[in-house]
Amino acid sequence: MRIRRSTGALAAALSAAALVVGGAPPVGASSHREAPNTASEPQIDATDLYAFVSPDKRNTVTLISNWIPFQEPAGGPNFYPWSTDAKYDINIDNNGDAKADIVYRWSFATQVKNGDTFLYNTGPVNDLKDPTLNITQTYRLERIAGTDTKVLAESAPVAPSFVGRASMPDYAKLRQQAVTELPGGITSFAGQADDPFFLDLRIFDLLYGTNLKEVGNDTLDGYNVNSLAIQVPMTDLASRGDVGGNPIIGVWTTASRPGMRAIGADGKVTSSGDLVQVSRLGNPLVNEVVVPIKAKDLFNASKPEGDAAFLPKVQDPEVPKLIEKIYGIKAPATPRDDLVAVFLTGVEGATKPANVTPSEQLRLNMGIAPVAKGNRLGVIAGDTGGFPNGRRLSDDVVDIELQVLMGELKGSKNDLGDAVNTNDVAFGSTFPYVALPHSGSGEGGGTDSARGASPRGGVGTGGGGTSRGGGGGVPVMPLGAAAVGLALTASAAAMSARARRRTR
Repeated sequence: MRIRRSTGALAAALSAAALVVGGAPPVGASSHREAPNTASEPQIDATDLYAFVSPDKRNTVTLISNWIPFQEPAGGPNFYPWSTDAKYDINIDNNGDAKADIVYRWSFATQVKNGDTFLYNTGPVNDLKDPTLNITQTYRLERIAGTDTKVLAESAPVAPSFVGRASMPDYAKLRQQAVTELPGGITSFAGQADDPFFLDLRIFDLLYGTNLKEVGNDTLDGYNVNSLAIQVPMTDLASRGDVGGNPIIGVWTTASRPGMRAIGADGKVTSSGDLVQVSRLGNPLVNEVVVPIKAKDLFNASKPEGDAAFLPKVQDPEVPKLIEKIYGIKAPATPRDDLVAVFLTGVEGATKPANVTPSEQLRLNMGIAPVAKGNRLGVIAGDTGGFPNGRRLSDDVVDIELQVLMGELKGSKNDLGDAVNTNDVAFGSTFPYVALPHSGSGEGGGTDSARGASPRGGVGTGGGGTSRGGGGGVPVMPLGAAAVGLALTASAAAMSARARRRTR
């Protein structure tokens, strides 16, 4: 047996501090493989967190927490189950004290019908209750508020991994069966989905190859994640139920495991001891690049009330210096006080709670109504319903963050970005909003069961436009700073003629 330890005025106010949390650069696929321990244990690797006023039910808020990155759709026979010894939480701070006032907690159980076969399913699956679905999962959902714990759902069904068209001819039906209506106007979902984050991840290859030769491919095109989604009335989230008086909430997601895990000779895991937090995510990209390697696992185990310790990394971020060195674009002067508001406090007059304790959270003002057609650049494009006021699925946080990182709020207006403006497939218009997963038979996600998808590396459509580039699908070079009058080095300047200004 092996034993191991787990490890208007409002628009102006928001625009004045619409920024990347902690000055994080556009890398890392949000929180995919962001720390040594979570990279080795993808079941407890949180990838992205979203919080937004539900566009079709405006008295509710939708919270989405995604896990298990880079899921190859054909990755059988075991595919991508939730961990059965982890607790997956979405935490709500509704009074600004950096402590969780409300926790929504998912716990999973696995059922195997026939242990003598290697198959995930033994025939076509037309219903979640079909005996041909050999491996199923269910979950318990709890709402924890102080010492009060309420079970919202027991043995609720999980949508399975999309094995392929032959195995699951109508996956959209299976998805819908996993959407669970609960008392009190709450709706929940757990299951596989298309990875909604979109970006070109090759910035890790020395900032797109040092000369922009690597650009414009949605690295996550064709990959899936596991999603937890919950839609709840605003009154369930606001302090004392008073949405008008207390509209601001802070949100972060965590995973915890018992402190001791034992793996028997039969491969089964047994756990004991108190829960230990092993993953944490609020705003996108914080642990990837703000937190240094030596502290990444520590950050995943930390609590928001201790986040002031990371202030030096916020005020003096590393990536602007790298961009200046490689491309000659002048980095804004430090200390970067313009990056502090969202990272630690929220924006005055918009997402900053009264008497706030500095802490890193995704903050949402529930009093700002969603618009019919949001701008992908959110607040810096005048759309106060978007990031960093919460985060919608369609918000292009990569471009938002890069533009602010390189001085958008300090007078250096720019249209920098990674040439990936939308997701590879369209999002849904109703809960849980994330697109259907890509299937193991090579067909893609989307909002209906018949939707096809391009292979990774090709151009896919979604969200009303192409998944690469702007202005009708023509790729836009990241760091195309000549278009906005910034100085480039000689090598970058030679390439700037190929760039065109990004359309907001």
